[in-house]
Amino acid sequence: MPKDFLKGTRDRYDVVVIGSGLAGLTSANVLARAGYSVLLLEHHYQLGGMATWFKRKNGHIFDISLHGFPFGMKKSCRKYWTQEIADSIVQLKGIRFENPQFSLRTTFDREDFTRIVVEKFGIEHDVVKRFFDTARGMNFFDDQAKTTGELFEEFFPGRDDVVRLLMEPITYANGSTLQDPAITYGIVFSNFMSKGVYTFEGGTDKLVTQMKDELENNGVDIRIRSLVEKIEVAPDRRVTGVVVNGKRIGAGAVVSNANLKSTVLRLVGEENLDKDYVEEAKAVRLNNSSCQVYMALKPGLGFDDMGDLLFHSEHSGFDIDAMLSRDVSSRTFSFYYPRTRPGSDRHLIVSSTNANFSDWADLPEEEYQRAKQELCETTLDCLEQYIPDVREKLDHVEASTPRTFEHYTRHQQGASFGTKFEGLKVSKELPEQVAGLYHAGSVGIIMSGWLGALNYGVIVSNDVDKYLALSPTRV
Repeated sequence: MPKDFLKGTRDRYDVVVIGSGLAGLTSANVLARAGYSVLLLEHHYQLGGMATWFKRKNGHIFDISLHGFPFGMKKSCRKYWTQEIADSIVQLKGIRFENPQFSLRTTFDREDFTRIVVEKFGIEHDVVKRFFDTARGMNFFDDQAKTTGELFEEFFPGRDDVVRLLMEPITYANGSTLQDPAITYGIVFSNFMSKGVYTFEGGTDKLVTQMKDELENNGVDIRIRSLVEKIEVAPDRRVTGVVVNGKRIGAGAVVSNANLKSTVLRLVGEENLDKDYVEEAKAVRLNNSSCQVYMALKPGLGFDDMGDLLFHSEHSGFDIDAMLSRDVSSRTFSFYYPRTRPGSDRHLIVSSTNANFSDWADLPEEEYQRAKQELCETTLDCLEQYIPDVREKLDHVEASTPRTFEHYTRHQQGASFGTKFEGLKVSKELPEQVAGLYHAGSVGIIMSGWLGALNYGVIVSNDVDKYLALSPTRV
């Protein structure tokens, strides 16, 4: 008999959370702390969503994708998780850029960026100050008509090199383009450049394990391999529960951390929503996806200090189409040293490239495998510029593609960064369509990435708390 992953679940909970990305995990934790009964459902065998990891033979542990986030993550983890988690958040101090226009290393904070843009790029200090002040002062309620490209042209007209320095890392962080609203860039960039880029010491496996322990301490019922097939909506447009692995479980409220379009159009269904809202949801653009190449050196072998993040490009200028192309010309290398996981002797590298789902989606299997192998080989060719003997030291290499992300996360088109900006409005307005139903996750760029998703989970959980406080029944 197949294992029943829902054995022992209640018939009803105050809250059901669908998906265990950082927004879902945080929502579940905040609501459980508030005294609600919470069921957390994850279709995968591992928690974390995109914040996850995998293991390979010889004891190699790979974090998925790039894990860099602003200093604010430390405060949010301390407040909504534990001091222990917050204490493991450390700064990445070696951020490198290597491309035909410039070669430099930075601590990726305002002071160092200002120095570089003034000294290396010859921009007047007052202009740089006004740019940073403008970016820092942006908020969600500002004018959304101005694009990021127009923002750069206002301060750095004709300076593609400056645009590349200030834009490339954010494009890799959340898929932003020059056509996106300037406020999305301003909010995200100012968060990062205030105090630099941070990561979690000990690896994602340690982080998610500590989060799981905290959830269980607070009474959250966690179930893996539990795929939600339907969100149940009453005739009066009030959420009443979910159907998961063929079983109905009642709920006073539901928080979906699944893909926004999947939540609205598949789990809820058009018949339960206003026509105009459905059309708005259909029009939401998904952000792009990505490819990764995971490389591990033989146990005990290493490389010299390469920095922590290396933005490498052979392209002549900043070009989002080139960054997304299967004919890769731009890569971000994340270098993992033994200090990344204290007690380990392993050196690993993860190469990340932004990608279009359409370039990989329909490849015949044989061609798909050949393309993945080619991605590995060209990545190693590139890496040899920095670590000449890397192939001799290599113990393991493999690639993931947008198809891989779609398979494991069930994000439509393998979208690594959620939706474009308009997705935030659709996400926020879901409770107005179905009472007691909420969405939290990577939407609208400014709510993408580690910190954005976590904080969105907090915002939504507060809304759920207000809703349930008025509900006549509690479990």
